[in-house]
Amino acid sequence: MTEIPTSEPKQNTVLNTVQDAEEHFYRAVDCIAAGDSAAAIAAFRDALRSDPGYADAWHGLIRALQDGGQLDEAVAEALRLAEQFPNDVLIHTRLSILYQMQGKIAEAEAESTRAKVLGWKQALQNKPAPSEPVAPE
Repeated sequence: MTEIPTSEPKQNTVLNTVQDAEEHFYRAVDCIAAGDSAAAIAAFRDALRSDPGYADAWHGLIRALQDGGQLDEAVAEALRLAEQFPNDVLIHTRLSILYQMQGKIAEAEAESTRAKVLGWKQALQNKPAPSEPVAPE
């Protein structure tokens, strides 16, 4: 009897990538809850390798770096995220906090002001923040 070759269905690599990123993200959140910032940093980086556009993982990485006392690296990552999402109020708020922790008061005040202005603009335009889902019309 001749065996007929079967083709296995192609896996949806985009879906797998997103699922991998989410698994790493939730592992990182668990590490933060356990107080293990080093493991959280590694897991957030794994999530970002799976999905470089995963904004929540970027925010988590920056927070974990902050918690781990790696302020210079946290600022560098925050600046990278601000380049990708210049209208994200949260990233400018985080930058303000990081700069304040570094004693860079002028930079901290500038980022705080930028966050406030962006928040006001979004409120005046009655638009959701970049990380909020848009309600169907």
